[in-house]
Amino acid sequence: MILIPILGDQCSHDLASLRDVAKEEAVVLMMEVMEETTYVKHHKAKIALILSAMRHFAAELEGEGWTVDYVKLGADGNSGSFDGEVERAVHRHKPGRIRIVEAGEWRVQKVIERWRHRFGLPVDIVEDDRFFCPILDFQTWAQGRNTLVMEHFYREMRRKTGLLMDGDEPAGGVWNCDKQNRRPPRKGAAYPHPMRFAPDAVTREVLDLVEDRFGDHFGSLGEFHLPVTAGEAKRALEHFVRTGLADFGTWQDAMVEGERFLFHSWLSPALNCGLLTATELCAAVAEAYAAGDVPLNSAEGFIRQILGWREYMRGIYWFEMPELGRANALRHDRPLPEFYWTGETDMLCLHQAITSTRDLAYAHHIERLMVLGNFALLTGVAPEAISDWFLVVYADAYEWVELPNVVGMSQFADGGRLGSKPYVSSGAYIDRMSNYCANCRYDVKQKTGEDACPFNALYWDFLGRHERRLRAITA
Repeated sequence: MILIPILGDQCSHDLASLRDVAKEEAVVLMMEVMEETTYVKHHKAKIALILSAMRHFAAELEGEGWTVDYVKLGADGNSGSFDGEVERAVHRHKPGRIRIVEAGEWRVQKVIERWRHRFGLPVDIVEDDRFFCPILDFQTWAQGRNTLVMEHFYREMRRKTGLLMDGDEPAGGVWNCDKQNRRPPRKGAAYPHPMRFAPDAVTREVLDLVEDRFGDHFGSLGEFHLPVTAGEAKRALEHFVRTGLADFGTWQDAMVEGERFLFHSWLSPALNCGLLTATELCAAVAEAYAAGDVPLNSAEGFIRQILGWREYMRGIYWFEMPELGRANALRHDRPLPEFYWTGETDMLCLHQAITSTRDLAYAHHIERLMVLGNFALLTGVAPEAISDWFLVVYADAYEWVELPNVVGMSQFADGGRLGSKPYVSSGAYIDRMSNYCANCRYDVKQKTGEDACPFNALYWDFLGRHERRLRAITA
């Protein structure tokens, strides 16, 4: 008999560990363990998403004929850890071997790699082929390069997959439409809303559990409407392609007071826990472009986020770990400001991003990079502190994607391995890309004084503090 543990971010029906296995010869083990909910104090909505997705997925597997051993968080004897629950399952089922898809995070992979010795059983660790680029392929590409340029990697992935390609050439004759994807918001524009799903009985039970057990964690559950099954996630994808994708590219960097999504999909939580796959997302977008339903800049901009940036982040993570978690090239050491947890600040851009994060476990990528990350970098917050915050507060945050994004791109803590320059700006960028500044207590046009936008002085202070170091890094 084969024991097949499935982790909380592996809720995919085509998971590699389930293939080529006779159902009658296997037991699927799914575990809700306290260790995974509290190693950082995850946002309530993230815990609820994963537990609900796991419970729905287990029921679907049983409906397909699999034997599922499901251990709930409050089950008698629950050890609270992956190690402990696999050990208990080995005693219950006495398997001849263990089969599992490689973990997404370094610390969990190290746990899995000890199982062979700990349990005295063969452990087959199967490649996670829900990604386009295997870890070893990325390492082969990256080995020996002085700089790891995402654009170079992205073009290779386009050629490898054939996505948005006309033979050997990119569709439309261009690889990257980024210059067409930086428009500021339109006055009076109407924005679509991502599809929302009313919690069913399973999800309501989970929401009650999370509120009871994790009531002191950051965030709110009052607006929990995320998809928790593959079927719901596919409907959400279809809805986005119909209603938001066409305008996504042009206005993907815009920010608007009171508008949390604009033309963004809100699909990343479902994608990163396995309810959708990267192949499904990219295929749907490529098909919409081929049908003439969306312009190239939107299709390419979206696919670049998945095929390019997401795959690149995963590759960087596994190539640079564990050193990446300790990177601090600028030697920043300040604590995270308390308002990152409360949202109580007169800076409207920060207030908007933080309250959206609190209510939905979501903020879009420019808010994360150029508002939340920018402020932390300019003020000298320790990379570990801001990285831990990002891991806590977002429903789509897993260390493999969060850590390189924050440490490398947002905080420049890797000294330029990932990005050629720090992503910093004064208030002018936020003024250009949003309507926040018009209603802010601070004046973005003033450079100094009590009423001046804090981003302005912080920007020039940052450049002054790090001039010598940045010249050496970027020379």
